[in-house]
Amino acid sequence: MTKSNGAVTSKNLKSMEDSFNSKRGNIIASNASVKSGVVAAATDYREARKYPFTFSVDLKQGEITDQMNSGRCWIFAAMNTFRYELIKKYNLKSFELSQNYIFFYDKLEKANYYFLNAIALKDEPVDGRLWSFINLDPLCDGGQWDMLANIVSKYGVVPSYAYPDSKNAAASRWLNEFLTSIIRERAISLRKAALGGASAKELNAQREDALNDVYRILAITLGQPPKTFDLILRDEDDKVTTDENITPKEFFDKYIGIDLSSRISIINATSEDKPMGKTYSVKYLGNVAEGNPVKYLNLPIDTFKEAVIAQLKDGHPVWFGSDCMKFSLREEGIFDRKACGVEQFFNVKYNFTKADRLTYGDSAMNHAMVILGVNIGSDGKPNRWRIENSWGKDAGSKGYYVCSDSWFDEFVYQAVVDKKYLKAKDRKLWEQAPVMLEPWDPMGTLAD
Repeated sequence: MTKSNGAVTSKNLKSMEDSFNSKRGNIIASNASVKSGVVAAATDYREARKYPFTFSVDLKQGEITDQMNSGRCWIFAAMNTFRYELIKKYNLKSFELSQNYIFFYDKLEKANYYFLNAIALKDEPVDGRLWSFINLDPLCDGGQWDMLANIVSKYGVVPSYAYPDSKNAAASRWLNEFLTSIIRERAISLRKAALGGASAKELNAQREDALNDVYRILAITLGQPPKTFDLILRDEDDKVTTDENITPKEFFDKYIGIDLSSRISIINATSEDKPMGKTYSVKYLGNVAEGNPVKYLNLPIDTFKEAVIAQLKDGHPVWFGSDCMKFSLREEGIFDRKACGVEQFFNVKYNFTKADRLTYGDSAMNHAMVILGVNIGSDGKPNRWRIENSWGKDAGSKGYYVCSDSWFDEFVYQAVVDKKYLKAKDRKLWEQAPVMLEPWDPMGTLAD
């Protein structure tokens, strides 16, 4: 008799096979899944029908946008919140802002940020965890709200017609592949020069020369961003507003008019290392060297939702970050644990708490979208939320999703609200100096 060493034995396999084949439900589930895929086969139509696309608070938006094959969700979500203000103010049917414009300057600033870190961290071992993490994907498409605000504060925004999407923005893989190799090579030279005792002036000159390469590649692949443009707005009553030779910063300040300094990130992270009522930041997370650091205020979920609802009721959409991969029905446009019935389908139960999902890497923010509505039940509490996505009009219900309130509690981690929608005591909490989190903390995602 062979002594067990923990291996899967033929006896184990026979037992598992017999158990599986003895249950009719397993065979039916297997047939459906193999033919149609897990999510389609597991969808519980009875639960899905509980979430109609009607809401007691519902902000009307322009035509749906599409980030295509890129990781620019955070940019699209922000441009969608910005354009809402313009559409509403000027009675427009629709309007789109250039995501490509933000994309260009974010790549340029991220490259510079990476070069500065290469110099500052010259003594870090190349195979150490810190430099390995920073070097892993320094030009990733993703980003955080404060990084977006830094770009807009410095460069402004432009309409999409003034700087339309490039093929290399809509499908960013090869731009990222080629440009990342270039900046890694330049970072090696900067590190070697810094270790060799090069002066600050010499390092700065080398960094600026490397940035020139970055700009050239971005201009070739994305086009050169405009310095000025002519604005033309035609409203629903055929009234035309024009403004010639306007700069991107003038356009944002005059026509969109959001005070970015008043918009803050609130999070709901329930893990033990992040007590509620504290502010947090993430080491080495950023893009604009002289910009504001990323900062979050951690709040209980009910307080979190109160601020979001207050902003919606006041007529303003909400940028937010969530884990869009969990219990998601893309074709139906539903985020709900029961409707995406994989637990029943597999006859298992996911017992993760929100805290454990974060701590053990099972969940994190991986997608930014916009909250445009909420349904308040007869008990005065929200029961479903209206979501504007950026996956085009063929995803979900003509580009829109609905999420259950229970899904919101479990998988929404961040929202950006005006400080005025927080209670006075919570606004006071925002003034605290942030606790610094490690670069690989889950609160640093969306910028991966």
